[in-house]
Amino acid sequence: MSISFFKMLLALFIGLFGSLIFIFLHLPLPWLMGSIFATSIAIRFEKIPISSPKLFSSPARILIGLAIGSAFTPEILKYIPQYTFSLLLVVPFTILVIFFGTYYYYKILKYDLKTSYLGSMPGGVIEMVIIGQELKANTSKITLMQSSRLFFVVVSLPFIIQYIFQIDIRGNQLLTTPLVNIDFKQFLILYIFGIIGAIVAKKVKLTAAFLMGPMIVSIILYSTGTFNVAIPDEFLKFIQVIFGVIIGFTFKGVPIKTIYKTLIATLGHFLILAILCIIFIAIIHFYLDFKTLDILLAFGPGGQTEINLIALLVGANLPYITLHHIVRLLIVMNIAPILAKRLKS
Repeated sequence: MSISFFKMLLALFIGLFGSLIFIFLHLPLPWLMGSIFATSIAIRFEKIPISSPKLFSSPARILIGLAIGSAFTPEILKYIPQYTFSLLLVVPFTILVIFFGTYYYYKILKYDLKTSYLGSMPGGVIEMVIIGQELKANTSKITLMQSSRLFFVVVSLPFIIQYIFQIDIRGNQLLTTPLVNIDFKQFLILYIFGIIGAIVAKKVKLTAAFLMGPMIVSIILYSTGTFNVAIPDEFLKFIQVIFGVIIGFTFKGVPIKTIYKTLIATLGHFLILAILCIIFIAIIHFYLDFKTLDILLAFGPGGQTEINLIALLVGANLPYITLHHIVRLLIVMNIAPILAKRLKS
């Protein structure tokens, strides 16, 4: 066993320990939140030999993609035409988020224009950093801005779900079917299909390939009734620990003072996002009468992986939520590099 692999395992063990503490304290989303909390503390101690478990990220994303696709049953697909108006509203929502976010960072906080623009994008952290590197923007600041926004979303949503929507997500809840009750042969075949989907998606340069590829394959397999096996409960919990540790590591090597200042700065942006979300939630709920929690998760400006994971855990309408995030991601990934090239640094 290599030293780097041992460091990843130790990081996951620390994250798992944090999750168990959150379960003991009956706090929301313990497997995800507990691992974020424990990792964020552990990385402050340089003598602890740990590293981000990025090696586990791709296999975990494949599992999430398969789990999301499993919600697209033949019965649920009948309702997709009803989402059209709501999906169209993603366009003005995304444009407003980018406009007000860029204005806030550029005019109020005096960040440079490219950094303000890419930092305010409601896309994934990795995607925005890659674009920032290509356009020679301040990638370290973009990373911190995007990570801070993701942190606020991931931290606040469980408490909103727990105390406003009165959905019990404390402790060690059963999420799907336990491993002992799973047709493991069918699940293994499904996972192999997921790997193939991820490889193909990577080859054709699909955004978030290791999530989107398996998700597309899973949608096809489940919507046609070819597969009906559930993703094992234990696997979904371990995925949360993996991503909790990875999120915690986004703050590694960054001085506490810088994190504090960026969190305060990003809080202003987060409040702008919250106001926009409330407006669009009200419009959609009033005119279309979808569930408020589903709309919140569909328009919630977090990472696609993290939001979909939370949606999985609370039993929300996954097809509705996933389609909205796909539309938003397509908008962001297409307009972000085009407009950023025209902006001055």
